[in-house]
Amino acid sequence: MNELNLGVVESRFADIIWQNEPITTQELVRRCEEALQWKRTTTYTVLKRLSDRGLFQNVGGTVTSLLSRDEFYARRTEKFVEETFDGSLPAFLAAFSARKALTADEVAEIRRLIDGYEEG
Repeated sequence: MNELNLGVVESRFADIIWQNEPITTQELVRRCEEALQWKRTTTYTVLKRLSDRGLFQNVGGTVTSLLSRDEFYARRTEKFVEETFDGSLPAFLAAFSARKALTADEVAEIRRLIDGYEEG
């Protein structure tokens, strides 16, 4: 699922759209010139590539997302856990916390998430 992988510059481009949508192509070109030093053609090329991958759409000169930023990163994380840890969230958390100690606040938040899941 290559559509869930974005390079660093593609991520910055996607963030410009997510933070400003709906955004006209004219405004997107202007913002990309400022933030990324891109020419108009580069903006349109990357927009087409990410639209073909199902992230964005350009309808009548207005760009909107087909996946929200949160949904995109949730799917990307699910894919990572599935491919790397055989879909095991506990294995992921064990690997993550083996190298980086969780703070008390992080542990409490994980407990709240689990409690909320058990209640729901």
